[in-house]
Amino acid sequence: MNTDKMMVALDEFIHVGGGLILIIAAVSILTGLIREFVPQDTLQAKLTKHDKWGSLLGASFGMLTPFCSAAVVPVTMGMATMGTSLGTILSFLISAPLCNFIVLAMIYAAFGFKVTAIYLALTFSAAVIGGWLISKSPWKNEVRRRDELELATNGKSCSSNCSTDSAAILHTTNSDKFKNVLKFAVSLFKRIIPYVLLGALISGLSAAYLPAELVEKYIGGGDLSSIIIAALIGIPLYLRIEMAIPLLNVLILKGMGMGPALALIIGGTGASLPEIALVSSVLKRKAVLAFVLIILTTAVTGGVIFQYII
Repeated sequence: MNTDKMMVALDEFIHVGGGLILIIAAVSILTGLIREFVPQDTLQAKLTKHDKWGSLLGASFGMLTPFCSAAVVPVTMGMATMGTSLGTILSFLISAPLCNFIVLAMIYAAFGFKVTAIYLALTFSAAVIGGWLISKSPWKNEVRRRDELELATNGKSCSSNCSTDSAAILHTTNSDKFKNVLKFAVSLFKRIIPYVLLGALISGLSAAYLPAELVEKYIGGGDLSSIIIAALIGIPLYLRIEMAIPLLNVLILKGMGMGPALALIIGGTGASLPEIALVSSVLKRKAVLAFVLIILTTAVTGGVIFQYII
């Protein structure tokens, strides 16, 4: 067994895993603070009252809510039941998986501030513009309302760790709230960290044993067709960002184009098949199609920007 390669793999695992553990710990605490001190039902009610700025508010709300993909649906159902516009809902659905705190932290850890800032500007703009466009289109009513939603799905689409019902987390003292922040942060950290460590392990093994020539041959292209293919491949996948980022970082170092890499991340994170299936329980067919097309367009646009401009 090649000792040098083993040391390369171990060094990569420690470097990537150690850095991400610290970042995920900090983000978990920040997420707990937002979840505890910013009631989600209050935010949803405000979104309903300010439809003029609905797309911007929906995208901003999505950034503050790093839910699991299943938890997005009960939140979206609540928004639809309260009469929130489709533009606001769609902006939230695009922003929540693509530019929440955890995704941004992972991209920052792997690619640095510049890439993260451009990625945030791209995905947040896509959420705002996408929501605004559909609010002005003939499809603006393609959302299921109270009488069409199955109440039985409420509370069953996500585990208790992902629950977003703020009524269940109301407390009378700040001491209790900070205890809940810590409890939630630990729970979120435990849920994410196995994927982080697995991603770091795959990253380490890839850095040591994956031939650069193989990467360059099959996924090293940076032309438009490779970016489109990467985006199309990403959408059917359920791409865990915690695993994907460390691996993609290594693949880029071995020859994968930055454009296809970002297109894959945006496509897989924004509109995986499980996500589309869950979103279909709230949005009607044309709105689901618009959602997928916006994610695909964002993925290809992001790939082009990172491949040819950055």
